[in-house]
Amino acid sequence: MALYCIGDLQGCDQALERLLEQIDFSASRDTALLLGDLVNRGPASLAVLRRCKAADGALLSLLGNHDLHLLAVAAGVRAPSRRDTLAEVLAAPDCQVLLGWLREQPLARSHRHGGARLLAVHAGVLPDWSKEDTLALAAEVEQELRGPGHVPFLREMYGNHPTAWDKALQGSERLRVIVNGLTRLRFCTPDGAMDFSSNESAETAPPGLLPWFDVPGRRTAGALVAFGHWSTLGKLDRSDLLGLDTGCVWGGCLSAVRFGENLAQREWLQVPCPQAQQPG
Repeated sequence: MALYCIGDLQGCDQALERLLEQIDFSASRDTALLLGDLVNRGPASLAVLRRCKAADGALLSLLGNHDLHLLAVAAGVRAPSRRDTLAEVLAAPDCQVLLGWLREQPLARSHRHGGARLLAVHAGVLPDWSKEDTLALAAEVEQELRGPGHVPFLREMYGNHPTAWDKALQGSERLRVIVNGLTRLRFCTPDGAMDFSSNESAETAPPGLLPWFDVPGRRTAGALVAFGHWSTLGKLDRSDLLGLDTGCVWGGCLSAVRFGENLAQREWLQVPCPQAQQPG
């Protein structure tokens, strides 16, 4: 039995198929954590959703910002972007079934392997949050998404404010900070305020900003966090960090990490991907 993490798919189903073949993935034996952004920008979002739903339990998905965008567009509370490639999903006869399955997916997962726990998120974890906080706060959003009030939630989900976490936050502002931290975060200030204007690589951080994982005193430091979302960051492999968005949809690679007997034993596996869209 093997455990894998796999980076952002963004509708690149053929790349996922080739990667699963390369690693000899068996749904009856192995587990893969998919780090969000299953859909959009690539050519085959419908095929990705169908594959992931069919293999649910072996392919364990997370919600990324593009997955939430699909739910918001389908609910009629968000206009499609000119770069979206979601029309095939929205026109599919099983669209509502797939959307219902997508709404059931979490924003964070904790997976035990080799005596330790891996925390998987799409984008990042705010410095003030512990691993336990992250899972509990993600569950607040998941409850809204899975309930009868998910359309009003999706309508109020978008926005850049508040920029920082405060445990006293309530209602839509509280949920928005949680969503932004887990699905959009790249840079923040040393005191934990999020910035959404920059998507440069970590080496070219704008003045006054740090990659979220380099903020001093980050409470998840020391616990392995796997994430995607940041294609300009590329492959990141530290003792307590795994960044797996290697720009599949932009003509980079689709990346996976296979763990050995413990989380410190890692093997990177990649397949090259044709460019589906131009960055910008």
